[in-house]
Amino acid sequence: MHAAGLRGARHRPSTPPGSALAGSAREKRMGIILPVTLTAAAAAAIINLWLAVRVGQMRGATKTIHGDDAGGPLTRRMRAQLNFVENTPFVLVLIAAIELTGKGDPWLAWVAAIYMLGRVAHGFGMDGEGATKPRMIGTLVTMLTLLGLAVVAVLITLGVM
Repeated sequence: MHAAGLRGARHRPSTPPGSALAGSAREKRMGIILPVTLTAAAAAAIINLWLAVRVGQMRGATKTIHGDDAGGPLTRRMRAQLNFVENTPFVLVLIAAIELTGKGDPWLAWVAAIYMLGRVAHGFGMDGEGATKPRMIGTLVTMLTLLGLAVVAVLITLGVM
């Protein structure tokens, strides 16, 4: 179906067609409802805000108004936030696309939650000078999430899932 065919469509992938909520007045008012995507996007916004606050705190502690501190703790916190904003949009787009197909119940919400927890671990892990365990966990969770969601998206496209 092309994009124009989706306009005005009432679709709630997490609600089975025969359930009490299908076709409710609320659903008709709201259009497409993607609860996993909305929750993941809200969590991502909060985590991004937390990472930004941590950068600001370190700017104050290092008295660095502009730029970075040449590889010190401020740079590491800046990299933690940048790494988050480099990867999270791809994860959110894949989550939304998979949820729209209706193929994500119930595992997709768990994947989103584990990804967000991994990103929090990565943020804390970037405070260390070397390769810390939380940083490695966050990196591994991110890579596996991106790869796994991409594979699922392709399998759905091919009709395998």
